Order: sequence, then C-alpha cells, then structure tokens
Amino acid sequence: MSFEVLLSATPGFEPVYAKAGDAGADLKSTQSLVLKPGERALIKTGVKIAMPDGYVGLVHPRSGLAAKNGITVLNSPGTVDAGYRGELMVTLLNTSSEDFEINVGDRIAQIVFQRFEKAEFVSVEELPESTRGSSGFGSTGVR
Repeated sequence: MSFEVLLSATPGFEPVYAKAGDAGADLKSTQSLVLKPGERALIKTGVKIAMPDGYVGLVHPRSGLAAKNGITVLNSPGTVDAGYRGELMVTLLNTSSEDFEINVGDRIAQIVFQRFEKAEFVSVEELPESTRGSSGFGSTGVR
C-alpha cells in the first residue's frame, strides 16, 4: 500500500529510500557542526511534508551511526504529526567519548511512515483485571 506525502525540500535534500524494500527514507543534514561527547543538537533537514490524516512520520536513528559512532536520535522515535508543516529537524545525541563531525548532506536519521488508530478515552472507576496487573519495570526477570 502506498500513499502520497506532499514534499517541500531544499534541492538535493529530499528523503530517499536507499534500497528497494527499505522502511525508512534517509534524512540529511543541511548544516555542518561537531557534536562533542554527551552533546545534543537540533539538526535541520531542509524538508517539510504533509501527509494524510491517520498517518504519522516516525524519525528513527540510523543503525550504522548508532553502532559505529554512538550517534542516536534523542527522542527516538521522533513523532511528526500529520498537521505539522514546519521543517523536519532531528535531535541528535552523541553517546560516545569522541567528537562526531556532521557535514552538509550527511544522512543523519530516517523517517518511517505508519498508519495509526485514534483512541477514544473512556473514564471508568476501575480497570478490568489482567494476568500482568500492575507489575512494571523488570517484573518478568532477566532470563
């Protein structure tokens, strides 16, 4: 299934699927900077989009940058709502102990589009029982 995403982008900075079958389209940096260890920065991509209601754009880290350089998207995945019309920007975080150089045109993240259902919230006095109950973080153990 495919759908239209309207696009306004700085020439050469349009999102691109690197390979057939890829879920994520690469987003590129329109600026150059150095991310120091532990530092985060909001990076411009030169891309504005409009997608149909019922869809969301999810901005994910690029696995190669994460594995090789410790560079990740801080609020991963970043959420782009259908009604947003501003420039897509990516908050990158350097989790490594070394400076990381970002140049104009570098692929810094990827955007995945997904259809979603809208929830209808219903207020109740008590929630129904479940096998998990209120057990939270770490409640299922390690092994």
